[in-house]
Amino acid sequence: MPAQTALKTTADGQVRWTNWARNETAVPATVSRPTNVAQISDTIVKAAADGRTVKALGSGHSFTAIASAHGATAIDLSGWTGIESADIATGLVTVRSGTTIKQLNAGLDRLGLAMTNLGDIDAQTISGAISTGTHGTGAKLGGIATQITSLELVLADGSVVTCSADERPELFNAARVGLGALGVISTVTLRCERSFSLVADERPVPLEEVIEQLDDLITGHDHMEFYWFPYGRKALVKRNDRLPLDAAVRPLSRARRFFEYTVMENAVFGVVCRTGRAIPRLVQPLNRLSSTALSPRNYSDLSHRVFVTARNVRFVESEYAVPRESLVDVLNELRAAVPKLAHPVMLPVEIRVASADDIWMSTAYQRDSAYFAIHQYPGMPYQEYFDVFESIVAQVGGRPHWGKMHTLDASVLQERYPRFEDFRQVRAEVDPTGLFRNGYLDRVLGSS
Repeated sequence: MPAQTALKTTADGQVRWTNWARNETAVPATVSRPTNVAQISDTIVKAAADGRTVKALGSGHSFTAIASAHGATAIDLSGWTGIESADIATGLVTVRSGTTIKQLNAGLDRLGLAMTNLGDIDAQTISGAISTGTHGTGAKLGGIATQITSLELVLADGSVVTCSADERPELFNAARVGLGALGVISTVTLRCERSFSLVADERPVPLEEVIEQLDDLITGHDHMEFYWFPYGRKALVKRNDRLPLDAAVRPLSRARRFFEYTVMENAVFGVVCRTGRAIPRLVQPLNRLSSTALSPRNYSDLSHRVFVTARNVRFVESEYAVPRESLVDVLNELRAAVPKLAHPVMLPVEIRVASADDIWMSTAYQRDSAYFAIHQYPGMPYQEYFDVFESIVAQVGGRPHWGKMHTLDASVLQERYPRFEDFRQVRAEVDPTGLFRNGYLDRVLGSS
């Protein structure tokens, strides 16, 4: 997984930003490394005076150029980390924006607290995760941004403002999934809860059986997701359910965890992917083998240790949210389309669910959602696959994850987000000169 910053200095002294997937790069004009809010503000004011745009950098885990600071002033937040305050009684925790989710989980653990829901990657900064709409899975649960109670932002004029449901609510509605377009988030206040454990059941199940039981799987478990291998008959189904607070846990042994995740899911799978890339005709049998070689696992542990899985095999990814009632139709369309592609698909499709929320630019705004994340191994052709996927989800009003690859622009997105124009209006008020713009934001929000 990526380090806390995606910046590196080349041999000729040039600072270069590269994302985790290595499909996006940028060369900032200058880099600021603030260690307090005043320095963030000063950097923004100076950049504006110098006629430069500004982008805050996270861990580089987005597959789009949403955080690209090419030719801009880049704000590296890796020196602005840690939990700033915590109220154990209420569960309200204020965390600095450069803190990675891994660091946050460790800090919450020491306090006896936990996030209500998480995705399966913990390398993102908390500000990057919420700004792009990062989510986990659970029919009754929303994305990470739904756990926010207030935000502190540094705006284009250098002012530091706080927003919440009661204070500047319009800005709060926009900034919870703000795409980095409204200002630089300095702190995030989250509503956490008492530390809890999950029991995890992970096993291969015939895909037809998954489809038949889908409603029960979605509603009968706190968290459910499955991975479909496009040429295999089985899917890996993951079910996570809460245990009573005083329940004992049965974590995987260190040796079993190392074998299952480090060896099999990363080292061995990496070899399988490289083989498929080198010899494309082997992709389909290797994919079928992967779907049948999965071993069942049943264990329990602290929530963040169950939610998070190491991902060392790199890939490129596109993900769309569709209405939850469209899940099976979209899946069947994909099943019919993949065998017709000119180039085979190496990696599985991840399918998750989330409840509706009220965040303007959230992919789950006002609708219960199913998420389809498709992947391809680097160096293997993906464009046709991603285009076909995009055409399938377009039929049901699919909304792209802001940090995953897609081709949509403002003309299409304004039809899929009912509060799109409200977001643009808030942006015009807090950043009238477009200080926080970049090429990606010009495409998805419009350049005016």
